Amino acid sequence: MSTAQSPTVRDNLPADVMNPACPSRTVLARMGERWTPLVVEALDAGPLRFTQVRATVGGVTPKVLTHTLRLMEQDGLVARRVYAEVPPRVEYELTALGRSLREPVRAARRWAETHVGDVLEARDAWDQGHSSQAPA
Repeated sequence: MSTAQSPTVRDNLPADVMNPACPSRTVLARMGERWTPLVVEALDAGPLRFTQVRATVGGVTPKVLTHTLRLMEQDGLVARRVYAEVPPRVEYELTALGRSLREPVRAARRWAETHVGDVLEARDAWDQGHSSQAPA
């Protein structure tokens, strides 16, 4: 896509993640964080309570999940809804912007699940090839 057709960000800077000055790098970094794609997948079917998100994602600590959800809320990817009930009920759901991430996340998930064997095999081969080169 040419620069003239590219979306622009602040100060009419063309959106270009290859430009170190472009804030689109921070967006790409958020997408690539360890838990963000998993939270997107967990919330794909609709709103969930914190404990449901944590159970669906699996392996994430409450502190880290809280941090991830706050960052995603700050970026406009997740909405947090507090219900005036006793005890209070809080649900998280994808916003329209967050839902726009579903397909890229699904594509990455499909690729990872399809190629996990190939990647693990390549790692093993690399490890074996490099273990014999270790200094004695």
